[in-house]
Amino acid sequence: MLPPLSLYIHIPWCVQKCPYCDFNSHAQPEVIPENVYINCLLDDLRADLNYVQQRPLQSIFIGGGTPSLFSAEGIARLLKGVEALIPFAPNIEITLEANPGTFEQERFSGFLRAGVNRLSIGIQSLNSEHLKRLGRIHDPQQAQQAAAHAANLPLTSFNLDLMHGLPNQSPEQALADLDGVIALGAPHISWYQLTIEPNTLFASKPPTLPNDDDLWAIYEQGHEKLAAAGYQQYEVSAYGKKGHRGQHNVNYWRFGDYLGIGCGAHGKITLPAAGDPPGLTIIRTEKIKHPRGYMDLTRNFLNRQWDVAAEELCFEYFMNRLRLLEPVPKQEFVDRTGLSVGKAESKLAAAIANGFITSEPEHWQTTEKGRLYLNQVLADLLDD
Repeated sequence: MLPPLSLYIHIPWCVQKCPYCDFNSHAQPEVIPENVYINCLLDDLRADLNYVQQRPLQSIFIGGGTPSLFSAEGIARLLKGVEALIPFAPNIEITLEANPGTFEQERFSGFLRAGVNRLSIGIQSLNSEHLKRLGRIHDPQQAQQAAAHAANLPLTSFNLDLMHGLPNQSPEQALADLDGVIALGAPHISWYQLTIEPNTLFASKPPTLPNDDDLWAIYEQGHEKLAAAGYQQYEVSAYGKKGHRGQHNVNYWRFGDYLGIGCGAHGKITLPAAGDPPGLTIIRTEKIKHPRGYMDLTRNFLNRQWDVAAEELCFEYFMNRLRLLEPVPKQEFVDRTGLSVGKAESKLAAAIANGFITSEPEHWQTTEKGRLYLNQVLADLLDD
């Protein structure tokens, strides 16, 4: 059986580029070519329809960039166009990323009418000085207003993004941010540490970040605060109240399939492969990165496509799967990779010996120690 199918849609424009951001985002032009870009997105999807293989879409994630710069009418046209090409599952989750500026808050109700049923709002901090250092264009009051507005809409869920480990941030400030976000009552919180990525302004001019002891104190105390408030950690940086896991990302981490359309979007697709017994081929796709090239109608949307080599499949699967804290079913590994359980056991031997992972008859499970040394587990898989 093929895995569930999701769709990622990339909208590349932002008001301005944040100094920590390594996503494929571009400062918006004077007039965003919304209609032209939506036409391209739908043509891009048409070109990928052979990968659908009669599966409905279980989730859609519209990311960026800042997708909330698009009009509600444009998002409605986009989603109607997608549904005309691929049926939606009855309980499909449709998420749109949004910034908490007042201009975009006014669109939230329109996005709901367009078919969006989950918002992901990039708050990042509730401290004015830290927001300025991060290059964010909203203030704490706008963040609070955006969360309150989302809470009053009949969405199935919404997420608030919050970072910690910010330049010159004390543990007290990081935990005050978390207290403030918990108080906003979001059903889901993505709480993650700022990392300095290559090819960003922060990489060229590194800021002073908290030391390891402070980062550990922030994580330990923050995790306790989230648990006490009723949030369950189900992924490395994701916390949800009961019934509010982000289904789109869960499909990623379970090595499900997803189409990727839009500038620089990536996809992962499983195809049946001939053989005795029949096998699987896992392919990855990457679309043209720059908006100008992507909207050049004389070119193909596809930048490159490649098969994942059999010797890389173990690493690819566990690199995704071990982000989730739940047990890893051994049969799922077989179904999603076409490899044997024995192949995985040999690859995981060092992690099992070191007490990072336990091997039970039906599943593998990371230990508390293993979650702390996840990078080592993955490095061992890569080096083996």
